[in-house]
Amino acid sequence: MLTAASTAPVFSWDLLADLRDIWSYAFMVNAFRAAAVVAVVAPAVGWFMVLRRQTFAGHTLSVVAFPGAALATLLGVSTTAGYLGACLATALVIALLRDGGRAGGGAGGGAGGIQESAATGTLQAFALACGFLFVTLYRGTLGGPQALLFGTFLGITDDQVRLLAAVGAAVLAVLALIGRPLLFATLDPEVAAARGVPVRLLGGGFLLLLGAATAEAGQITGSLLVFALLVIPAATAQVLTARPLLGLLLAVLLGLAASWLGLIAAYYHPYPLGFFVTTFAFTGYLLAHAGRALRTAAGRARGPLPTGAPA
Repeated sequence: MLTAASTAPVFSWDLLADLRDIWSYAFMVNAFRAAAVVAVVAPAVGWFMVLRRQTFAGHTLSVVAFPGAALATLLGVSTTAGYLGACLATALVIALLRDGGRAGGGAGGGAGGIQESAATGTLQAFALACGFLFVTLYRGTLGGPQALLFGTFLGITDDQVRLLAAVGAAVLAVLALIGRPLLFATLDPEVAAARGVPVRLLGGGFLLLLGAATAEAGQITGSLLVFALLVIPAATAQVLTARPLLGLLLAVLLGLAASWLGLIAAYYHPYPLGFFVTTFAFTGYLLAHAGRALRTAAGRARGPLPTGAPA
């Protein structure tokens, strides 16, 4: 009788042959398609999230994704719908509670920022409690909460890929439409407001985009490791460049690389997909910081140019 170890796939180092083997399974093709969609949407929205210093809000939305998916499983509906419903509803609540305070300060600053921090912390605690309640009430097989918390490439259907693509296209379209005024409102909200930019409306709209992107990323990384695609590629890109368009492009490319490399690694090893995606993304972040430190050290070693020397 064949054992599980003897039937496990083995990486051959022939990349084309390995990819043909991986893509011979429909569920892996769907996983790569879903990862491609998520790797474009999450880092693009995450780039603005990091710039706006709203990572705490993003973390709360990722936590809320867990009870959303667990409740969807309990009710027998798509986990994608659970992720999206919970994240969008929570983003709307955070936006409304934030607007209940006075507008002021920068992104995440002032009384509105204090309201947002209090709201996100409160919702985060309540969401975790609800999530574990739903898992306890469910009498079927969730594989434990591991799949919801840390991600899996199993069970991604054609319909889920189509839904992710539709939501992702909508998020990117809205982000492209509001990108310039959102950047202005992020960097200098007072001047933007004085020039008629709807700063508070943009802030609320961005939270909804963040909710949708978080729900999408949760399909790949699991709810607790959403930051692997939402934060790390964006933070890495901002280490490498301060130019907005180049930074967005780099964030997307880094997210795509981490997602696909993570899927390949998870196919050959019995560990959660989210772990591999996070590991590859974090490795890129460390390399970016190391490269910047080396450039800084090299510049200091050369010292200032002599007076009158050509630049």
